[in-house]
Amino acid sequence: MTAQAELHLHVFAPALTGDDGRPLAAVEGMERALPGLRLAWRVSDAGRPVALRERAAWLAASATDGEFGMLCNGDESYPVTMDGRRESARSSPGGEPQLLVHANVPQDERVVAVAMDMLENVAEGVRAKWGTVAPGPLRLVIAAQVGPKLGNPDGPPLGLPMLKLAWNIRSPKVPRYLGWINYWSAAVAEAIGFPDPSRDAELLARARRTASGGWVVSLSEAPLDVDNPAHLEALKRAYARFPEIGGRSEA
Repeated sequence: MTAQAELHLHVFAPALTGDDGRPLAAVEGMERALPGLRLAWRVSDAGRPVALRERAAWLAASATDGEFGMLCNGDESYPVTMDGRRESARSSPGGEPQLLVHANVPQDERVVAVAMDMLENVAEGVRAKWGTVAPGPLRLVIAAQVGPKLGNPDGPPLGLPMLKLAWNIRSPKVPRYLGWINYWSAAVAEAIGFPDPSRDAELLARARRTASGGWVVSLSEAPLDVDNPAHLEALKRAYARFPEIGGRSEA
């Protein structure tokens, strides 16, 4: 049986220091983007869904540890999951701890149609600095771009640039990589110089402003496929346009 294709959402936000409402905002943002979705089950140690009677209280309790546990939609035939992980200062850009909100969603027409909404809702809900939505194969390419490390001694694949390891990037305002759809807060957009009307017409055609002044920017209409030459060129152009991403402009 062929594995179901997935989209991966990754959003990077200021660290949790207690329950400030952001975990619930992230969950409810996903639900608003995908009508009918209800993330009201936790995932047990055995990987099975367990119904939550008081989701908000459960999220608030887990937020005291600087993260929140994995939630799911309770449907193992159409799994949607979300969790929040604490990334330590030592492993984060600029030496600042972060909250990483991560979600996996089936890559079907219904989800693809609302993927920008999904990223925007979650990112704005947790007051994120930046984030991405990317298909599974693109996530593997991103992992191979990051270095130097033993996993890619020959350098990045497909003519894409090398990206610095997270802890070697000087500022949390610098995105670590590009996805298919990208969220940049107002501060991040300013740091990378977006938008520049003279250079960003192509990106602005697939971009929109958020309520907080940030941007959601898609690199291609369909989910980005690096086996598609047009998609790969769009990704290369975006990296060339924003040399700050991945810490590449830093000495």
